[in-house]
Amino acid sequence: MRFERLVDDGRLWSVIYDGDSANAFNEVFSQWNNFEWLTSFFKENADDLNHYFHITDVDAAIYDTVEEANNLECLILDLSSDISLDRLFRPLNNLDPPDSFLSKEKAKGRNPIHASWLRIYAIRIQSGVYIVTGGAIKLTATMKERAHTIKELEKMNKVRDFLVEIGISDLDDFELYNNG
Repeated sequence: MRFERLVDDGRLWSVIYDGDSANAFNEVFSQWNNFEWLTSFFKENADDLNHYFHITDVDAAIYDTVEEANNLECLILDLSSDISLDRLFRPLNNLDPPDSFLSKEKAKGRNPIHASWLRIYAIRIQSGVYIVTGGAIKLTATMKERAHTIKELEKMNKVRDFLVEIGISDLDDFELYNNG
């Protein structure tokens, strides 16, 4: 497992899992802009799309996803350095304390027509510093209801456990690990 800096100021990173050539952030946005992948995903999850969002038109779901994904990617990567990423990322579990070390976090897309189903998942190193672990189209009330969101939970746990295992206890440790 490796980590790749996504922005020059070092506040946003992404994991590169063993065996992968691209980082998790780029992989997620690549999927969300792949019409073939999206068509397959929304056809396989048509019941959830209809039940939770009352959308039956797969083409409309694809269009919404691509547009929202592009907006979310630009928002995350182009966020001015004087604006904290803490404004985008929130604790994965709404009951978790907001400032815990190595907490699981999520950033949501924004959609003017319906609630956003796009999620970017990350581990919080410290205030304003995050490691993206992946992302998903979340069409259900909880992540534990579908295999693809369960997989994202497992990835967050895997990255968090790895950081603990290698002795990361603060941002200095993380930077030292990545520069050494």
